[in-house]
Amino acid sequence: MAQMNLLQAINNALITAMRADNKVLVLGEDVGHFGGVFRATSHLQEEFGRERCFNTPLVEQGIIGFANGLAAQGCKPVAEIQFGDYIFPAFDQIINETAKFRYRSGGQFDCGGLTIRTPYGGGIAGGHYHSQSPEAFFAHIPGIKVVIPRNPYQAKGLLLSAIREPDPVIFFEPKRLYRAAVGDVPESDYELPLGHADIVQTGSDITLVAWGAQVEIIQEAAQRALGDGISCEVIDLQSILPWDIATVSTSVVKTGRLLINHEAPLTAGFAAEVAAEIQSQCFLSLEAPIMRVCGLDTPYPLVHEKEYMPDALKTYEAIIATMNY
Repeated sequence: MAQMNLLQAINNALITAMRADNKVLVLGEDVGHFGGVFRATSHLQEEFGRERCFNTPLVEQGIIGFANGLAAQGCKPVAEIQFGDYIFPAFDQIINETAKFRYRSGGQFDCGGLTIRTPYGGGIAGGHYHSQSPEAFFAHIPGIKVVIPRNPYQAKGLLLSAIREPDPVIFFEPKRLYRAAVGDVPESDYELPLGHADIVQTGSDITLVAWGAQVEIIQEAAQRALGDGISCEVIDLQSILPWDIATVSTSVVKTGRLLINHEAPLTAGFAAEVAAEIQSQCFLSLEAPIMRVCGLDTPYPLVHEKEYMPDALKTYEAIIATMNY
C-alpha cells in the first residue's frame, strides 16, 4: 500500500497498464513532457517514449478520431480531453464512431480498446467553461461505458478495468478531488468491476445515491441526519452506464425512500433515469416520492458557485423532507 491522492492513483494506473501491455498508448493535449494540465500523465513520456505518450494538436475531434483509428487497429489508446467541457467538439466522433463501430461492422471491427479520460465538475472556481458535468449526455448512448471514481483506490482499480475493457469507456475524473482525496492504494496491479455500485454505508431509513465527488457530500448529509435518528444507506454508483439497478433497487425495497444527488443540472440529469427505473421496480415499496438534489438549470456560475452546488445542507434538508412526507 502507498498513500496517494487521486491524481497520483490515476498516474500509477497508467504506468501499471503501460508496463503490462505495450499496446497501451496515451495521447492528448500537453500529455507529454508537460504531464497534462493537472499533471496526471507526468513521467510517462520519460519512461515509455514519444511513441507511446505523445502530444496532439488542440483539436478534440481529431484526438478522438485518431484514437478511434488506433483502437480499430488493435491498440489500446487512452485519450485525454483536457476538461470535460471540451469534450463536446468530439461528440460526433464518440457518438457516431466510437460507440457504433462494432455495431455497424457486424462485429468485425470495434473501438473497444479506447478509454477517454477527462476531468469534470466544479468546485475549483473554474466558471462555466471549466466546471460542467456532462455525464448524462453519454449515458444515453449504447455502445460505450461511463465510469466515475470517488477516491484514489477506486480511481486506479476502475481505470485499469476501463483500459482492459472490451468496450470503449469514458472515464470522468472529479477534478476537485484530484489533490483533496488521499487514501491507501495498492502499488500492485488490481481491477475493480465496471457496472457495479459500491455500498459505502449501510442504513435502514433512506437510500442516498451519488457518484464522483458528490459521494462525499451525501456522506456528510447522512452524518447530519444521524443526529436526527435517521439511518441512511449510502451508495456510490461508480458506473452510470451500465448502472447497477439491482443494488439500488434492493436498497430501496429495504429503506422505502430514495434521494439522488448529482452536480449536473436537474433537468434530464442522470438522476431522472435512476428515479424512473427505481419507481418502476420499487413502486409498492416507496414511502415517499423520490427526491433529486442537483445543480441548477443554469450555466455553471462563477461568482455564485456555492449557491449552485448541491451541497450537504441541501441534501440534509431533502432527507428531512422525505422522511416527513
